Amino acid sequence: MQEENFETLAIRLQAERTHFKEHSVPLYLTSSYKFDDAEEMRALFANEKEGNVYSRYANPNTSELIDKMAILEGAESGWVTATGMAAIFTTFAAFLKSGDHVLSSRSVFGSTHQLLNGIFPKWGISYTYADLDQPSQWENGIQENTRMIFVETPSNPGIDIIDLEWLAKLAQKHNVLMVVDNCFATPYLQQPIKLGADISIHSATKFIDGQGRTLGGVILGSQKLIAEIEAFARHSGPAMSPFNAWLLSKSLETLAVRMDRHCENALKVAQFLEAQEKVKKVMYPFLPSHPQYEIAKKQMKQGGGIVTLTIDGGAEAAGAFMDKLKMFSISANLGDTRSIATHPATSTHSKLTEEERLQVGVEQGTIRLSIGLEHIDDIIADIRQALS
Repeated sequence: MQEENFETLAIRLQAERTHFKEHSVPLYLTSSYKFDDAEEMRALFANEKEGNVYSRYANPNTSELIDKMAILEGAESGWVTATGMAAIFTTFAAFLKSGDHVLSSRSVFGSTHQLLNGIFPKWGISYTYADLDQPSQWENGIQENTRMIFVETPSNPGIDIIDLEWLAKLAQKHNVLMVVDNCFATPYLQQPIKLGADISIHSATKFIDGQGRTLGGVILGSQKLIAEIEAFARHSGPAMSPFNAWLLSKSLETLAVRMDRHCENALKVAQFLEAQEKVKKVMYPFLPSHPQYEIAKKQMKQGGGIVTLTIDGGAEAAGAFMDKLKMFSISANLGDTRSIATHPATSTHSKLTEEERLQVGVEQGTIRLSIGLEHIDDIIADIRQALS
């Protein structure tokens, strides 16, 4: 099925059927597996034979999710974890050691910032931030001990974009790993590995699940790199549960149609917000006013489901707007069928200093909107009345 379209692959790829000939993949709720004899057990643990030995290592449900995600994003292999942050931590921990340096985009998720700023320095791992819209900072930011370049694009919540093909050439020039957090775009809208990245990471909790039901993380890359991820993850234990893998694999079947609606709605919301007097800034990749609009059009199929706006009046005005919303949920999540409003300065990015927040486009009046699948007229009506 390698030549089929994304939508067909997402629906039709699945684990091998059992002798029951089920149409939908069953749940494999087992922690361990039975061996035919002592020799098979020995051979499996010695990696002389392929098969399942323990669900912390592999399970038919997690294996199916890995296989589907790898094919959909054009990767050779993959690994899944309990959460998106577990995927990021596992990737960092598998490849970095004391004395290494990470060059990262400044606009990263708050918890990723905490890893770089608060946890890894205790282990002798340093970092430098560069701005996605300043190419010269990236070349200058690479040091002799730089082991990894890490970027979110589009970024959370600033919706900054960087040219992945250009960055991949820079990483290859300096022989460093290039890791992309592809959470906002999903494999349907953007495929970093095809653009030259070494590893692509997803918080499957977001658009891949799409209904706010479960947690999960995905790491995708070459077989060689994923082998290093696996060597770390099998023993550190950030395993995804079979049930969550089953949910996420089923969710992939509707990813394309959901993302089409998310993107259609989000673009109309962004266009509406640009015309509102109380809104001083709107960020959405497929708005011509976006500073990296041409790059977004080149490497993304559509603009995604997240719109970030900044309104006059700071935190007080932002809070008043959010409190007046009637249909939108106030939540820290995103990528749900339901539209969600988040105030990053007091939630997802609250651990950053005010200066750090401003550097990544988070003002006190900034609000992140995750645009859901409701009727667009109802979404805009709710925003309009909240702005009044």
